Amino acid sequence: MLRLRLATVALCLGGAASAQAQALTPEALARKNSCMACHGLVHKQVGPGFAEVARRYRNDAALAPQLAAKIRNGSVGTWGRLIMPRQPQLSEDDALVLARWVLSQPPPPP
Repeated sequence: MLRLRLATVALCLGGAASAQAQALTPEALARKNSCMACHGLVHKQVGPGFAEVARRYRNDAALAPQLAAKIRNGSVGTWGRLIMPRQPQLSEDDALVLARWVLSQPPPPP
């Protein structure tokens, strides 16, 4: 009986943690996963600003899954010699949320 109660509590806590992670805004998800350590919202820091990425790929509606794969698997050469490190801790769903958010950024000012 005690095992059943502990299992129920564990399931409830796990579900609460999942719901909390899903409640994060895309920007909060980016901050939580240290994306902002290398990327600015508008301008380049180490890597390009999110607005620069959005401007480059604005006309490619099918790009979000490809960008999500680059976020999870890393890449090199897309923006020069910069290396985008892998982010395997991100789920595929979270990487897709981030990719769609990045691609939705308004273009940087001239």
